[in-house]
Amino acid sequence: MNHFSSLKTPIEGAKILIPQVFNDDRGFFLESYNEKDFYLHLGIKPHFVQDNHSHSKKNVIRGLHYQLKNPQSKLIRATRGEVYDVIVDMSASSKTFGVWFACLLSESNKKCLWAPSHCAHGFLVVSESADLLYKTTEYYDPSSERCLKWDDPTLDIPWPIKTLPLLSEKDSKGQTFQQCDYFL
Repeated sequence: MNHFSSLKTPIEGAKILIPQVFNDDRGFFLESYNEKDFYLHLGIKPHFVQDNHSHSKKNVIRGLHYQLKNPQSKLIRATRGEVYDVIVDMSASSKTFGVWFACLLSESNKKCLWAPSHCAHGFLVVSESADLLYKTTEYYDPSSERCLKWDDPTLDIPWPIKTLPLLSEKDSKGQTFQQCDYFL
C-alpha cells in the first residue's frame, strides 16, 4: 500500500510528496514518513538525524540556507498555517544548477517537500503564523552554513509579499547567487 504519491519538480532529485489522508468525523490520520514508500518513490533511504520545528509569524522569511560541508537533505511540511517554500539548486555539477522551485505547504494541503542536500532552502509565512517541521539527514553545522539572499536579482524569485519581510540578522546579510559558494 502506498502511503503517498509524488510529483516531480524542475530541480534534480526534489519532489512534492502528497500523503494519503484518512479523514473521519474525529479528524484525520496520515503517515508523514514511511521508509519503504519513500524508497519506492525516490529510490533512497535517508538516514534522518535531526527533527526541527520552526514557528514564525506572517511575513517572516527564513533562509535561503544550506550547508557546504555536511549538507542536509530535508523532508519539510507545514503542520499549522501556510508557507511559500522555496528551494534553489546550488550544485554546479547538477543539470538544474541555479534553478529554483516554490510551492505552498500548508496544514490543509498536507504536502511535503523533499529537498535534496544540494539545495538551499527557505520559506515565507503567508498565513498569520505557521509551524514548519522538517527532518534532516545531517546535523546543523553553523561553521559550514551559507545563506543565499532571499531577493537575489539573478534568481528573481516572485515572493508573494507586499511589504518588507521580517528577517533575522543572518538572513539580512545573505549573499547573492553570484557571490555564493557552490557544491562542486
